[in-house]
Amino acid sequence: MRNNLLQTKAYREEEESPTSLSNSRKEEQNPDNLLDAYSHAVMTVAEKLGPTVLSIKTIQEVNARTPRGVVPFDMAGGGSGVIITPDGYILTNSHVVHNTKGLEVSLSDGRSFSAQVVGEDPDTDLAVIRIPSSDLPAAELGDSDRLKVGQLVIAIGNPFGFQATVTAGVVSATGRTMRSQSGRLIENIIQTDAALNPGNSGGPLVDSRGRVVGINTAIIQYAQGICFAIPINTARWVAGLLIKDGKIRRAYLGIMGQNKPLNKFELRRHGLNNESGVEVHQVVKESPAERAGIRIGDIIVSINESALQSVDHIHRFLTKVEVGTNLDITVLREGKKLNLRAHADSAE
Repeated sequence: MRNNLLQTKAYREEEESPTSLSNSRKEEQNPDNLLDAYSHAVMTVAEKLGPTVLSIKTIQEVNARTPRGVVPFDMAGGGSGVIITPDGYILTNSHVVHNTKGLEVSLSDGRSFSAQVVGEDPDTDLAVIRIPSSDLPAAELGDSDRLKVGQLVIAIGNPFGFQATVTAGVVSATGRTMRSQSGRLIENIIQTDAALNPGNSGGPLVDSRGRVVGINTAIIQYAQGICFAIPINTARWVAGLLIKDGKIRRAYLGIMGQNKPLNKFELRRHGLNNESGVEVHQVVKESPAERAGIRIGDIIVSINESALQSVDHIHRFLTKVEVGTNLDITVLREGKKLNLRAHADSAE
C-alpha cells in the first residue's frame, strides 16, 4: 500500500513538473492547435448564426434619363438581414429597404416570405422589417461597447446573391464616425477587415461566441480590408423605437448653417473656450430657432453650456436631447453675446 502511494505521488509530481507544464504550453502554442481553435470558433459561430441570417430581395422604382425623357423603371436589389425576435422582426439597413415596392425574404431553410417595413431610420442607416412567421431562430445580441481592437469578428451575409457567406477578420478600430445618407454623423462605428461585398449590407457582425456586435453597413470602394458596421448598442435602441413607434423622433432647431472660425479677440472678450461656432444662414419658419429669436448671421457657440464648434456638434447634441427639452442657446450677434431659449421640438 505504501509503495502504491509513493508511486502515485511520484507520478503526480512528474505530471505537474515544470517540464510537463512547459510541454503543455508548447502544445497550446502549436500553430496547428491555434489554427484548429480559430477554425472551430468560426465554424461554431456559422452553425449558430446561420439560421438567423437571411437574404432580402427588393424592387425599387428608379428614374432613368433617356432620349425620350425621364422614364421610371423597376430595379432589383438586395441585401441581408438578421432575425432578432422569434415572431419575425428582422434588423437590416435602411438603404437596403428604402423606397421599395416589394420585399421578399429567403431563410436559410429554403422558405420565402413577403416582408413589410416596420420602420426605418436613415440617420443611422437602420431598418426593421417583419415576416408573418413565428418560432423563428433569433440571434443573441451582444455589447458593442466591450469590443477591443484586434478581437476576432465574423461577418455573415449574402454578397452578390451567394447565400450564407461567412468571412472572418478582426476589429480594426472602434469609435469611428460615418456620415449617413441623411447627412448626419453615425457615432461609434466599428471598422473591421472581415471581407464585405455588395449584398452583405444589413447582415450581422458577430463575436467569437456568436453574439451580434454590429450590423454591416458599408465598404470603402477600391480599398481592401476597410469595412464598417453600426454598433449593436445603437441598433438595439433604434430597433426598439421602430418596433414601438415605427419611427425615431429627434429634436431639431430648424436652422441651416456652416462652421465659422472665431478670432482670439472675440474668444477672450466673451470668455469662450471654443475656437469656432456655427454661423446661421437660414432659419426655418415657425421652428424652435425662429421662436427663440435666432437670426441669420448669428453664431451659435453653445447649447445648455456645452460648447459647440461645428454643425456636426449640434447634430450630436440634439440626438441626445429628448423632445420637449428647453435649450439655452448662446449666440454671438454684432459683437455681443446673447442668451436665448428654445423648446426642442420633433423634426417629424
